[in-house]
Amino acid sequence: MNRGLFNLLLRWIVLAVGVMLAARIIPGIKYDTAGTLIVVVLVMSFFNAVLRPLLILFTMPLIVFSMGLGVLAVNALLFYFVGEIIQGFEVASFWSALGGSVIVSVTSMVMNRVVRGVKLQAADEPKKRPPSGKGDVIDI
Repeated sequence: MNRGLFNLLLRWIVLAVGVMLAARIIPGIKYDTAGTLIVVVLVMSFFNAVLRPLLILFTMPLIVFSMGLGVLAVNALLFYFVGEIIQGFEVASFWSALGGSVIVSVTSMVMNRVVRGVKLQAADEPKKRPPSGKGDVIDI
């Protein structure tokens, strides 16, 4: 399987797990069906790729002034906006969206560390080296 496609699918799965956890933990966040969850993940991925960088650029003074906490507000606004446009996905208030975006961010951070740890273990395996004295490199 193509590495880029695998990474994209992995990100979507992590985002779906984060949204499911947010719906279970935060009152005011609900989704109707698994199909709705898939649509939410696709729309959130699109917004994170397209709208989020623009919003961060335009709110950079607020983000710098708040020492990075403005990014939480941007993430919450995107979460809330997805709740407004997707039928079957409900985000009751900005505070619910803030809690949901924090849970999605923490889930993503934890899953990225787990995946990175698995990749690092695979990278630690010894690699075969050519015998010294043979090959294109001159040993001194």
